[in-house]
Amino acid sequence: MRAYARIFDGMRKRSAGILMFRHAGEELEVLLVHPGGPYWARKDAGAWTIPKGEYTDDEEAFVAAMREFSEETGCVPAGDPAKDFLALGDIRQKGGKTVSAWAVEGAFDCATLTSNSFELEWPPRSGKRQSFPEVDRAAWFPIAQARLKILPSQSPFIDRLVAAVARP
Repeated sequence: MRAYARIFDGMRKRSAGILMFRHAGEELEVLLVHPGGPYWARKDAGAWTIPKGEYTDDEEAFVAAMREFSEETGCVPAGDPAKDFLALGDIRQKGGKTVSAWAVEGAFDCATLTSNSFELEWPPRSGKRQSFPEVDRAAWFPIAQARLKILPSQSPFIDRLVAAVARP
C-alpha cells in the first residue's frame, strides 16, 4: 500500500506561487490575479488566485513560484530568498492539487500586467483554436475583500500571511 501511495504522490499535480503584499496606510493588501480564458470570464468572487503554476520533480518549488509569478505578471519579485520571502506552507485544492506558497512585500503596477497565453478549442467542438492569457487581470485587494475574491482553498495563505505580519 505504501508503494502505491508513493507512486500516486509522484503523479499528483503540484503548483507553487507567490503572494505579494503591501501596506497601504494602516491596511494590508495582497495582489491577486484573475484566470484568463472563457471559463473564468464571468466569474469573480471565489475565482481569483495567487500567481502560481505547476512544476515537476526536477524543479524546486520556490524556483517554480518565482518563474510562475514572472510568467503570469511580467514582473520578477525582488528580494533575498533567504531573508525577504516568508514560507506560507502548502494547501490542498478541491481537485487534489497541492499548492506551496511564499509571501513577499513588494510593488506591482497592475496596469503593466503581461501574461503568458494558452490555446484552447473555442467554442467547444468548433475545431477553432484560440489563444487566451493565463491571467487576464491583476488587482490589489484589502484583506477582507481578498478573502471574498480568492479561491476558497487558497484563503489559508491569506490567513497565514496576516498572522505572520501581525507578529512583532
